[in-house]
Amino acid sequence: MTEQHPDDLRTVDLFEDGPEILPDQTSDDTDLGWGEWRGSGDDDRLLEDRPPHWG
Repeated sequence: MTEQHPDDLRTVDLFEDGPEILPDQTSDDTDLGWGEWRGSGDDDRLLEDRPPHWG
């Protein structure tokens, strides 16, 4: 007779609606996580940074 591990005796419901185990993106992989905050667009910054010869 072989010994069974306690985890082998436990039932696991693979279809339960629980919390997401691994998120698609972690909080430190965002602009806010890097200490940057960006609004809805970069238009103001891009217009400010454009070269003078772009008139």
